[in-house]
Parts: sequence; C-alpha cells; structure tokens
Amino acid sequence: MSLQEIQDRIAAEEARAGRAQGETRLIAVSKVQPDARVEAVLEQGHRIFGENKVQEAAGKWPDFKERFDGVELHLLGPLQTNKTKQAMALFDVIHSLDRPKLAQKLAALSQELGHCPDLFIQINTGKEAQKAGVMPDEADAFIAECRELDLPVIGLMCIPPAEEEPSLHFALLAKIAKRNELEGLSMGMSGDFERAIAQGATHIRVGSAIFGARDYG
Repeated sequence: MSLQEIQDRIAAEEARAGRAQGETRLIAVSKVQPDARVEAVLEQGHRIFGENKVQEAAGKWPDFKERFDGVELHLLGPLQTNKTKQAMALFDVIHSLDRPKLAQKLAALSQELGHCPDLFIQINTGKEAQKAGVMPDEADAFIAECRELDLPVIGLMCIPPAEEEPSLHFALLAKIAKRNELEGLSMGMSGDFERAIAQGATHIRVGSAIFGARDYG
C-alpha cells in the first residue's frame, strides 16, 4: 500500500468521523526498514517518522536530517534511563514515558540541557503484565506527578492487546486524556488506525502498510 493510499484512508475516516481534515498526524514507523525504503518516503515529502530503539535511530537519522529539512522524529519504543540523554538529543517527541524513574531522569536532564522533547505517557490499557505502561487506575496520579516536574506532557499513548477489540482501549485512553485535559492521543497502527481516528486519535503509527513487511533477518 502506498503512502498516498494511507493518507487518503486517513482523510476519508476523518470525514466519516466529523473531524477536521489533517487533524490526525501520520507517524511513518521506519524501525527495521532499509534506508532505501525510508528515503523513498522522504522523497515523497513525508516528514514524520517513528523509531523503536535509540541505537537504531542514531545510526539512521542524523544523515537523513542533514539531507531532508523538517524531519520530526518520534521515539515509540521503551526508553531505558541510561539512553535518556541520547534520546533527548535525537527525538522531537517521546511516546513511552511509563514510570516515575524515567520522569525524574527526563526532568533532571531538561533542567541541565534547557529543553525537553514533547512527551506522551504510555498507558497499559489492557493491564498486561508483559507490557510497559502506567496502569489505568494509576494514570491520573502519574500525570499529576509529571506536571509537578514541569515535563511537557502533551498526551497519552497505548498499544491495545492483540486479541481484544482495540476501540475499547482507544475509548479508555480518550477518557483518561479528557479528564486530565490532555489533547494528544497516540493510538492506532496499520491494522486499526481508522478505528483510532474514529475515537479521536491525534497521532497514528503506521509502518508495514507504508513500507512493506519488515525483514528481521
């Protein structure tokens, strides 16, 4: 599927949902994709990309950012505290703020460096033991803690359980965001982004549908 086809589907779903055209930002998830595929999408004019690992992004994006103006890079995967400083230099937005220790590290570094990427707090809407994220019933307290630290939290992120109806999780994320007066909703991937848009997603994360299947070698 082409980038244009994805953009057309986004526009169609925004219209169906009664949302403003262009309200949903498309993050092209370029993790484990060959540079040639990423470059082809950059050549088409797309500028918002997502990566899961700091090290992979560090090897790929400095060169692309030199060659293509206006690139906005999002960290979607888990962030280890020992990679926080490197992540803050590389990424414009971090979607995986998920624990007090990381919040404190980001706050300390933002004081030291004088800047901080925009942040999404990851909520574990499915309460899955193996998955990162703040539990839904702890979300309000953690959001308040991050605000006390003066962190630029702009929204919430979730990855629904694979075997459950994602719309239920998108609705829960939207409910938590609304009561905490957060506008950003990072939710929806290649298989369910239209349902996410219907529930108010501001950022959707689409990889294989744009770039093709990943080869993990």
